[in-house]
Amino acid sequence: MRRRVAAILTMVGATSGLQATMQGGLAFSKYHGLGNDFVLVDNRESSELVIGPEIAAQVCDRNFGVGGDGVIFVLPAANGGDYAMRIINSDASEPEMCGNGIRCLARFLVDELGARGETTETGEAFKIETLGGLMVPVVRDDGSVTVDMGEPILEPEKIPTTLAATKDGAVVDADLLGHKVTCVSMGNPHCIAFVDDVDALDLAGIGPTFETDPAFPNRVNTEFVQVIDDSTLKMRVWERGAGPTLACGTGACALLVAAVLAEKVANTTCRVMLPGGDLEIEWRQADNHVYMSGPAQLVFQATSPSDLLSASRLALACLMPPTTGWGPRASCGQGPRGVATQAWRARPGPRCGLTAPACGGVTPPAVLL
Repeated sequence: MRRRVAAILTMVGATSGLQATMQGGLAFSKYHGLGNDFVLVDNRESSELVIGPEIAAQVCDRNFGVGGDGVIFVLPAANGGDYAMRIINSDASEPEMCGNGIRCLARFLVDELGARGETTETGEAFKIETLGGLMVPVVRDDGSVTVDMGEPILEPEKIPTTLAATKDGAVVDADLLGHKVTCVSMGNPHCIAFVDDVDALDLAGIGPTFETDPAFPNRVNTEFVQVIDDSTLKMRVWERGAGPTLACGTGACALLVAAVLAEKVANTTCRVMLPGGDLEIEWRQADNHVYMSGPAQLVFQATSPSDLLSASRLALACLMPPTTGWGPRASCGQGPRGVATQAWRARPGPRCGLTAPACGGVTPPAVLL
């Protein structure tokens, strides 16, 4: 059985680190930032992830895994930073970065790994390399974390979006799906729509439509925002690759920029109310950087049983989306040795290397171990 498992791991490109991890389980810490929860893994010994995206998605499963919106890995830096961060979403996709996640990572470094950053007037600062650029979280004495999120990106082609610029080279109050939207990237793409009553919104119905709209070639995070007053904004979010979450740090940053650009507020410092709690966001005019401040808390530490990471425990699955909506679809029969596969977590996009899947290759199936 072990030989068969190893062969399947090789087939889907699993790393040697994963095969080693299978022997004794996966040590991890569970953190959350305002209810946006993550599994944190110490990956500092290798630049390769100790578990692959498909296994990370299974770890995130709230019924059969640990549960989480994503798995965050602390890796060695490659470009002069202190550490690097990678995150795998609950659907096995990889975003550029995550605002709540980087606060959790900073606390994980200090509290669990004993790391020490540069001492500043406000706390310990770390230079973290992400796929969205260099981010600098500061762990403050009160345990909260302030993150320099860098400059907002407004050029449509860099967000990216095919929507045309409408104001000073930015997409502001553009028409999309019956809403006026403003587009901002904070290292990852965001689409912000202002509404009169955010609580009345059918988020599950409208969120996937925005996420997969052709105007966003890399899909998009969508924030629906209600203006409470000139310094308070209330938000609900549909995150790309994770769906509805209790908080989104990069989204909170993006929506303040959008609110100022769309002239919804005059203040460049606002409290953003999210389902999981509040964040303080500042768009500092002196350096054009956006700063995010909020909590990050340890939930528990554990080591997963080795069978959570074994092919005998996890299902072979097809990630080809059904004809309508989200959910399971019929098996394609193109798994290893002809094992029939069944959708376990449907999301659009190719995720396997099979050359002749029954789906015709339009959206190839994936093997989830």
